[in-house]
Amino acid sequence: MQADNSNRKITVRVCIGTGGLAAGGKEVIQAFKKKISDMCIDVDVDFTCHYQKVGCRGFCARDVLVDVVDGGKSVTYQCIKPEMAERIVAEHLIKGNPITEWLIDDTYYAFHEKQKKILLADCGTIDPEDIQAYINVGGYSGIRKILSKMSPDDVISEIKTSGLRGRGGAGFPTGLKWETCRRTQGDIKYIICNADEGDPGAFMDRSIIEGNPHSVIEGMMIAGYAVGSNHGYIYIRAEYPFAVERLRLAIQQAHEQGYLGKNIAGNNFDFDIKIKLGAGAFVCGEETALIASIEGQRGMPRAKPPFPVHKGLWGKPTVINNVETLSNIPYIIRNGAQWYASIGTEKSKGTKVFALTGKVKNTGLIEVPMGMRLGEIIYDIGGGIIGDKKFKAVQTGGPSGGCIPAELLDTAVDFESFAKVGSIIGSGGMVVLDETDCMVNITKFFLEFTQAESCGKCVPCRIGTKRLLEILERITKGMGREGDIELLEKLGRDVRMTSLCGLGQTAPNPILSTIKYFRDEYEAHLKGKCPAAVCKELLTYSILEEFCKGCGACLRACPAGAITGEKKKLHKIDPAVCIKCGACFDVCKFKAVKKE
Repeated sequence: MQADNSNRKITVRVCIGTGGLAAGGKEVIQAFKKKISDMCIDVDVDFTCHYQKVGCRGFCARDVLVDVVDGGKSVTYQCIKPEMAERIVAEHLIKGNPITEWLIDDTYYAFHEKQKKILLADCGTIDPEDIQAYINVGGYSGIRKILSKMSPDDVISEIKTSGLRGRGGAGFPTGLKWETCRRTQGDIKYIICNADEGDPGAFMDRSIIEGNPHSVIEGMMIAGYAVGSNHGYIYIRAEYPFAVERLRLAIQQAHEQGYLGKNIAGNNFDFDIKIKLGAGAFVCGEETALIASIEGQRGMPRAKPPFPVHKGLWGKPTVINNVETLSNIPYIIRNGAQWYASIGTEKSKGTKVFALTGKVKNTGLIEVPMGMRLGEIIYDIGGGIIGDKKFKAVQTGGPSGGCIPAELLDTAVDFESFAKVGSIIGSGGMVVLDETDCMVNITKFFLEFTQAESCGKCVPCRIGTKRLLEILERITKGMGREGDIELLEKLGRDVRMTSLCGLGQTAPNPILSTIKYFRDEYEAHLKGKCPAAVCKELLTYSILEEFCKGCGACLRACPAGAITGEKKKLHKIDPAVCIKCGACFDVCKFKAVKKE
């Protein structure tokens, strides 16, 4: 039976965050437009359809996500392809009958149930390319409020009362940073948004910019008013073209609507923003290296003090906050400091956005209240480990963080608790590892990254990370020596204590945390075994007599001629000839090849 179509108003929302675009979001929305146009010509319908681009919905594993909002009732479709648009238009939009087999399942709702969304609340519901959409949900009311009712000191007091701490990694109190800059004498001051997110597996800041760029702009404006600055810079890597494109459009629209430029909202306050594209150097996430890059110099850190709040960009007092920190500001001003302070723990207020990746079933972007337990994130939100394998550890804070083992799943997600167990929250990367992961090899991966990204300015980082990496490479190749573990610990502590900037100071964290919690794996490697059967040079392959069918698949696949045997008889691997490529293991469908 056809539904009553009289005066129906339908909105089709399509995710066009990076994940959505990669899965075909742009093609999906084009398909919906075409099918509506083609199919409604000869059909007696009376409804209007509005197409809306939205940012990241968080549940990236099921992109492209599509909402159909019909008469206030919303349903969500998952894994949508362009060719699926025709049936959705015909059955749902025209007849009013949702296609149940394509709807999102209960996993989606479990994924969101324990989250507390502030920054991500609007990312999946408003068009990031439309300033009016942001205004309609309260956007820019914060800047209007402070310009009409609050002094700069009032704003700083509000941020201090909220308890907001920097979300870029160090967790420094935001209000205190602003207050210090305001009290520092200077004819010109600067606000810099650090959007140089470069941790492997991290995409929090990029997703906020792609989904709600005006929240970043408004946060910078409020910071500028509070500290006495009229100039803002957004430092973002050129590797994020969609985020850059939306920032440029948002800045243009803010100018057109009078929210950037001279005499904002009719008040005696001027503020403008420029975008500076970075080349993708990880070290430029460090504030003084970032400043050097904006100034046109090579991105290398300098010794502190003086701190940027005293002497920053071009020698002027400068506040640097990352995307997530600044995006919190409009919501705090809009809803009040006490509202924000009521979320989280005593010392870690508010929420934190994480990129949940790795061996977890539900990967994506999440926002949780500070103080939530790690186990809740991994099992309740993340859905547990892929293939129901055994959880081993979670790497937090990117290459600068540490690995937290299974026995510490009850650890609270806050600055103090993470520091106590030898890790950091960092900018918000969270990589889940299972029993098939080798902790020594994982550590080597992160050291390869930080060593390659070291700017080389200071000896402890330039040489120390290189020596740490060399030791790890020897261990994973079966050439470890007695005393290597102790040497890693000593050298790691030395590098941490003597490096110039945060990159070198935190680079040893993966080593020190994995030795602390997984020392047995290091010891096994020194004895020539990789417990997770990952490190190639430590592997041995053999064929199990009880499973071998003599099919010859392994013999044909072996590039080294290490396998011998007649058809329908037991095959054997010559360890002296085997190059440990794993081809035999991969092709054997009877699981007769043993890898250990």
